[in-house]
Amino acid sequence: MSTLLKSFGEARAKRKVYRTTRDELQSLDARDLADLGISRAEIPFLAREAAYGKK
Repeated sequence: MSTLLKSFGEARAKRKVYRTTRDELQSLDARDLADLGISRAEIPFLAREAAYGKK
């Protein structure tokens, strides 16, 4: 049972990283995103990479 809880906790933590990263990037205006070299379409992919790593 503890393995299941550990897995659930890890998945929950990763999901929080995804949401936080996505929300912070989405809150930036177009100029800030351009300064970072990020388009709005890339935000979900960058958030996924931050949370789950490159695949």
